Order: sequence, then structure tokens, then C-alpha cells
Amino acid sequence: MKKILLRSAGVLLLLLVAFVVNATWFKPVFIRAFYERVFIEFAFDSPELLSSLRMVEQFGVQGHNKELNDLSEAAATRQAERLRHNLDVLHSYDVSGMDTQQKLSYDVLDWFMSTAAEGDKFRYDNYPVNQLFGVQNGFPTFMATTHQVHNQRDAEYYNLRLGKVKTQFAQVLEGLKIREQHGVVPPTFVIDKVLAEMTAFVAQQPEANILYTSLAEKLGKVTEMEKAEKDRQLAEAKNQLATAVYPAYQSLITYFTALRPRSTTDAGVWKFPDGAAYYAYCLKQNTTTDLTPTQIHDLGLREVARIEGEMQTILQAQGLNGPAVGPLMAKLNQEPRFLYPDSDSGRAQILADYKRILAEVNAGLELAFRERPQAALDVQRVPEFKEKTAPGAYYNRAAGDGSRPGVFYANLYDVAATPRFGMRTLAYHEGIPGHHFQISVQQELKGLPTFRTLVPFTAYTEGWALYAERLAWEMDFQKDPFDNLGRLQAELFRAVRLVVDTGLHDKRWTREQAIAYMGSHTGEAATDVEAEIERYIVMPGQACSYKVGMLKILELRERARQQLGPKFDLRDFHAVVLKNGALPLTILERVVNEYIATKKAST
Repeated sequence: MKKILLRSAGVLLLLLVAFVVNATWFKPVFIRAFYERVFIEFAFDSPELLSSLRMVEQFGVQGHNKELNDLSEAAATRQAERLRHNLDVLHSYDVSGMDTQQKLSYDVLDWFMSTAAEGDKFRYDNYPVNQLFGVQNGFPTFMATTHQVHNQRDAEYYNLRLGKVKTQFAQVLEGLKIREQHGVVPPTFVIDKVLAEMTAFVAQQPEANILYTSLAEKLGKVTEMEKAEKDRQLAEAKNQLATAVYPAYQSLITYFTALRPRSTTDAGVWKFPDGAAYYAYCLKQNTTTDLTPTQIHDLGLREVARIEGEMQTILQAQGLNGPAVGPLMAKLNQEPRFLYPDSDSGRAQILADYKRILAEVNAGLELAFRERPQAALDVQRVPEFKEKTAPGAYYNRAAGDGSRPGVFYANLYDVAATPRFGMRTLAYHEGIPGHHFQISVQQELKGLPTFRTLVPFTAYTEGWALYAERLAWEMDFQKDPFDNLGRLQAELFRAVRLVVDTGLHDKRWTREQAIAYMGSHTGEAATDVEAEIERYIVMPGQACSYKVGMLKILELRERARQQLGPKFDLRDFHAVVLKNGALPLTILERVVNEYIATKKAST
């Protein structure tokens, strides 16, 4: 019996080894294994992503926490080749016997990888270092907010990452020089802002730098380390700042200083060698549609006119009359009753009020949602070192292991840019039931391939967040007419984006022309308008995703309501939209149509 058991165990072991070998090096027998292999390859190509997700630490896998992403040209080429290979493998599977969810997984991955592969020919049509994102501000943000320090090993890994920044920045510099040869040079204002940011960063004494202070703060919470060891780790951080980090930044400062004379004030990607094709690709990737720049521009003009009409009605009812919405909203933005004190206490009160708003809406959504995400939500200030050029707000997903909550970051650089009547809408968008709800629900999905819990589609995610603003109003969370004005102003902002993004990149508008259009129509604070327009310049097409996605979700909801009649349940509709994770809009429409058909056929 013992021999039989040993022989059986040996056979099972051989079968397991054969399965692992097949799934790792060859086409997996089961497509689910292929999905997981694709995700694992992608995740382990990005140690920074792994640190953010914190999905493998529970299994004792820690080595990635001392590494930085490989941003070399060789790595980019290798990843592109693997992507094309994986796409071929995906297409080799037979889809005829797949059930609904299996086919959905196939189609989502097919869309994602096919679009990514299509974009490889535009690899150099972007600005990897700009005033919004890039290694120069992404690295310190990542180290301060994502790299966790719970023990001596984590602190050592922190310093190892500091030491590897010279290599990573050198890889970025390699790509910048290729872009320069390709004819892709950032506008002068981008170079000026990047230079100002990096110069200020290296001008700090190491002990005042966020990379040092962040480590000191993290170590202060570690109880199992002796003070002498903590001091040693801080001394090493100071050394790495002086010998690795600051020289890395200086290399980029030197490059951009020399590049500046070659730059112009031309803002749009139309100036690239293949600018028209690249912008069409950006719109497809971000909106997950085939809408042309002209179609999106015209849609924006129509939406601007419609929303301004609704706002005029409310303004007039409040005794505010004028020929245009923008100047009236600009005047409201400056009224003391809507502003917080420009002080530390005023900023603290803004964060406290955001938390109160989110707690209120979270407690009142039972008529719209059956399930809630488990991940917690926090509200924090955008780190001060980058708030001058950061957007007004953004959301960072929670860690997969629950060690870090989702965070709604509010930019408090200019307190006047946070009028009270706009806060509810912003909280609903970034937090509940917007980004935090959608992203956390997706991240917590069970029984689906891992990539389905993480894959992003901008039109879906941003469309949902903009839809969430309207949903909260429909559920009577904005009874004050001024809060409703804030909602409409935010929606108008997204409609204006359709106009200015296509204006900049297709119709050859100048930066100043786009700023003037947005400022005159929205009445937003001048600092916000400038930061937004400069964001669209370095992120072509992304700003168009919000309104396109929202309009599609509203269209699908109305279709379901009309066709289902008394069978329509808002909670069911939201479950269908959210419980499949992020989807391209074309696939989302198919899913909703299937839901409608199934519901109609039910008794």
C-alpha cells in the first residue's frame, strides 16, 4: 500500500509539474491559466505595481520591494514583443464553447491587448517627463505613499530603491533623447515647469526632502527597531539622496536646460510627425469608441450649450442675472460665504468637511446599491511638494491586502479653488459612489481572472465617476440650489473638455486660446483652469473620456428603464455595470443589452 501511495503521489507530482511547465512556457491548456500568466508577467514586470497592489507579500514574496521599474528601451521592446505573442496565443483559443463570463473575459483582454499593441507604433509620441507625472514627481510620491516600512528589511529596501534611481532616470533620459530625434519636444511651458519643480527639489537640504522625512515618519511608527538602527537607516537615506537621487535629478535638469531652446509654444500633438494618427489613437484608447475629433468637438459644443441653459435657470432663480454663466460662476467663486480661510485651520476644515459629506452619502445609498466595497476610504491633502501643478483632486486605489485605504487626495494649494458649493460633487466623484466605489468593487471581485479586477478603461471609470455626481443629485443629496450649481458646473467642466481637448490637438488651438475658452465658460479659478489645460496638453484624449462615458451609462440606463418598465430596478442596473469590472463602452453596451433581454424574459 505504501508503494502504491508513493507511486500515486509521484504521478500526481509529475502531472502537476507538467501542468506548471505547460502553463509557464507553452500555450496553457486552460485559458484561465493563460489569463493568470498574462497578468503575472505584467505584474512582475513592474515591481512598483506589485508594491502598490500588495498581493504577493502574504506569500512571503518581498524581493520586488527593493526594485524599481525597468524603463529602458530594451525593456519596452521586450514587453511589446511579448504583448504581440500573447495576443496571438489568445486568438488561438476556441471561443465557441465559452459561457457568458468566459467570453466576456476573452473580449475584454482582446480589446485591451489589441489596443495596446496598436499603440506601440506611437511609443515616442508622448512626454514621459512633464509637470503632472513622470519619474521626477512619481518617484518621491511612490516612495512616500506606497513603499511600506514595518521593519528593518523594509527600511533597507527603501534605501536600495533610493540608490537605484540613477539607473532608472538614465533609462528615462535615453527615451527622451530618442523622442527628441523623432521630433517630439515638450512645449516651452512644460519644460519651464519641470525645471522649476526639479530645481526646487534638489535645492532642499536632504533632511528636509520628502524622501528623507517620509522614511523618518515611517520609522517613527516601527516599534521593533532600536533607535540606533533607525538612525543608521536615516543616515543611509541622507547618503543616497546626496550620491544617487540628487545627481539623477541633476541629469534631467541638465538635459531639459539644453533642450529648452529647441522647444516652441505649440501645444497640440498635431505638431508630431504622425500627430493626426496619434490623436485618433488617443481618442480611441481613452473613449473606447471610434468617435472622430470633429464628432467629439461638436458633441462638446452641444453639451456646453445645454448645461449652461440649466445653470442660467438656477442662477436667475437666485437673483443672479447676466449674459453668460462663466462670469456669474466666477463671481460666486469669490463670495466669502462660499470660501474657507486661507490658513492651516481652513485647510483642515476642508478635509473634515469632505469626510462628513462622504459619511453622509455612504449611509444613504441603500436604494441604489445592494453591496458596498470592503475597502476603507480616507481623505488627504495632495503632497505639498507637487500641489502647485497637480490637478484639483485625484483618487488612489486601496492596497489589495487592506493595508492601505483608498485615498481621495484634495489639492489645497489655492483655497479659493475649493468653493463650498463644489465640494459635494467632487467628493461624490472621487469617493462615494464614484471612483472609490467602482474601483474597490472591481478590485474585490471574486471568481474572475485577476486582470478583470484591475484592468482600467478610462471612459468607463471616469464616466462612472461623472455619472455618480448626477446619481447623488438624483438621490437628493444636493438639496441646496448652489450645490446643484456646483454639480452642473462640474458637468459643464467635462463638456468644455471635449471642446478644448479636440481644439488643442486637432484644431490647433493655442494654450492661451484653450485657457480663455474654459475660463469664460466655467468660471473656475484661474489656477484650476491653467492646470487643467496644461494637463490636456500632456495627456491628449484623456479628458474626453469623462463625458463620453457618462453619456453612454445614462443612455444605457434609460434604455433599460424604457424596455423593462416596472421590472427595472436601479440596484440591478448598477450591479450589472459594476460587478463585471471596467469594460470598454462597446462591451458594456452588449452586457447591458443582455441583462435587459434576460430580465424581459423572466417571469
